[in-house]
Amino acid sequence: MKHIWNRSIHYIKNKRKWIQIIFPIVLLGCLFFLVTLSNVYTQTYDIERFSNAKDTIRSPITIENVKETDRKTREAVQSIEDRFEVSTEITEERIDYISELFDAINNQHEENVVPEVDETEETDESSNSSVEDNSHPLTNQEIVQRLQQVLSSELTEAFNQEGLLAIVEATPYERSLAKELLTTSIYDVMNEGVRTENLQSAIEDVNQKLRYSSLDESMQAALFSLTKFALVSNSFYAVDKTMEAQKQAITNVEPVMIRAGEVIVRDGQTITNEIYEELSLVGLLNNDRNIYPVIGLVVLVLLLCGVIAYEINIYSKKYPLEIGKIASILIISLLTVTIMKLVSLYTTPVNEFFLLVPAATGAMLLKILLHERLAIVMSFIYAILGSVIFNSELPGSLNMEACLYLLLTQLAGIIFLINLKDRTAILKAGLGITVVNMFTVLIFLLLSYEKYTFSDSILLMGFGIAAAFLSAVLTIGMLPFFETGLGILSDTKLLTLSNPNHPILRKILTEAPGTYHHSIMVANLSESSCESIGANGLLARVASYYHDLGKTVRPHYFIENQMGIKNPHDLLEPIQSAEIIISHPYDGASLLRKHRLPKEIIDIAEQHHGTSLLKYFYFGAREKYKNVHENDFRYPGPKPRSKEAAIVCICDSVEAAVRSLENPTKDKIEEIVNSIINDRLMDGQLNDSSLTFRELESIQKAICEALNGIFHSRIQYPKEKVKEAN
Repeated sequence: MKHIWNRSIHYIKNKRKWIQIIFPIVLLGCLFFLVTLSNVYTQTYDIERFSNAKDTIRSPITIENVKETDRKTREAVQSIEDRFEVSTEITEERIDYISELFDAINNQHEENVVPEVDETEETDESSNSSVEDNSHPLTNQEIVQRLQQVLSSELTEAFNQEGLLAIVEATPYERSLAKELLTTSIYDVMNEGVRTENLQSAIEDVNQKLRYSSLDESMQAALFSLTKFALVSNSFYAVDKTMEAQKQAITNVEPVMIRAGEVIVRDGQTITNEIYEELSLVGLLNNDRNIYPVIGLVVLVLLLCGVIAYEINIYSKKYPLEIGKIASILIISLLTVTIMKLVSLYTTPVNEFFLLVPAATGAMLLKILLHERLAIVMSFIYAILGSVIFNSELPGSLNMEACLYLLLTQLAGIIFLINLKDRTAILKAGLGITVVNMFTVLIFLLLSYEKYTFSDSILLMGFGIAAAFLSAVLTIGMLPFFETGLGILSDTKLLTLSNPNHPILRKILTEAPGTYHHSIMVANLSESSCESIGANGLLARVASYYHDLGKTVRPHYFIENQMGIKNPHDLLEPIQSAEIIISHPYDGASLLRKHRLPKEIIDIAEQHHGTSLLKYFYFGAREKYKNVHENDFRYPGPKPRSKEAAIVCICDSVEAAVRSLENPTKDKIEEIVNSIINDRLMDGQLNDSSLTFRELESIQKAICEALNGIFHSRIQYPKEKVKEAN
């Protein structure tokens, strides 16, 4: 039955804990969503073609204008001229025809020359007859007839007798000049390529050159005919080369991109068909597309909230989960995200004002008020949100530069915030943040493609320095609000309470000096014991200063304050004395509440005796009376509920017991410490404190070492030497 009851209590506590976690996490998620919604939600417009734009509209995304890219591709293909191949075989063939004609004419003239004969030389009949046959050369007409017989059929069909006759009748020089001029002209033209459509113009070009020559008209006319015959098409369409050129042109066409942030239409500009299509392409005319970025934002917020819930659950297993601590996470997150949102309203790609965000404030506050691990996790979350908030309200884009800067400045604040017992720790952390911010800005400048002037670089570094200064100032300024307003006990608050000039400590010192000295001793023992097991030593020390504040109500009823006076308990009944002694933890807690001291210190003051038994008065009462109830001589509790309260409980009893020894040796100290710890353990006073046996061993060892250091053995001087020393 008891087991079932314990399980039920555990279930109820666990359920209550998750309610405490989930409800604020939902509020935090709603905050993150509302702050970042405008950064992913695109405004849509109801615009008609050929109307005037009422606002300057920018593209929210980067997207390819496929239609415009296709148009440019078509234009590139159309701009490619057809590729042709020039046939050198045809060129050589036509040049060979011209050479054949002139060579044949020259050969005929050489064969038509009559050799000279010596009249005095005697010849036979056959020789006479031969000379008689060759004595008469061929006429030009006969040469033309012979040429028609020996020339190629293509030449004879295309070249009439008048043309041949004009070339035959020309002088050798004229024929040589004509051949050279015609051959060179035709070769030049055909080498460039002659297509069917420009054949006539090619013929005219050659004829034009012939007209400006020194040849006579008949010769020119003959060459005109020969040109018309010789010039033919030798350039033909090349399919492969044309297609290859078109493919290369298509490859060289860059996609037409609409960049995020690019102005599509300016205020007052007419909405043309092209502009209207661009607006439609980027989704500014279609409200349905906005649902996808919103869904993405919801998923992101859920993931971030899940991480926060997990970390808070981990934190709650080690430390008490109080409303003030949960509220501090909400408030710090609200302040951090709100500051980033306000700064983002003035941040542009030109004005990088995100460098001014004092993001390290939240990280340092979380480390001081809660825990370092939670501060690191929240730093990553704030940085991720910053990458969305500083995206210039361009859905689908993240400002990774802002994300990296915010993350590094927060981690710098956490890393450099050490030794919180030092009041200047926050200022020292501010100097560390300054260095990190400057180096981060320098990295951005060196990695940037843009060239910054010296004045711009100094300005950006100044932003980083200002952010570090604001982080330190805001942390120092806001810390008292969280400590007092939300009742969160931090190390800085504990340091303030440990000041000997604090009014309550002055009250103890003046009204109960013995108790004050006892509290100092208990504080030293408690701090060393807590540090040995990883508990909060500073809390234990400060709480020890205040734990016996209730003794100031009746200081002389406590033996440490009875200096030179008779013990008033000798005049009282044991039950009366017990009532006075038992009341001091609760009188002290009442005074501490009146002075609004932290709850942790009040709890330790109220719990440092638990439900222990006042043995001295109990056994004294039993000697006098028969019917004595043990509960009348027990503290009403509660028992110590934290490790620090349990340690103060042990050290309070140990210090009083060891102080009562006349000659406290090492063995006696260890024996008393062991007996007191065992007594508290067997009496059940440590059951609610979650201390383990291993931790109790460490506590015992730490207490013994501290006491041995206080009550170490001294050299005993002889009386004579003492007198001489005096």
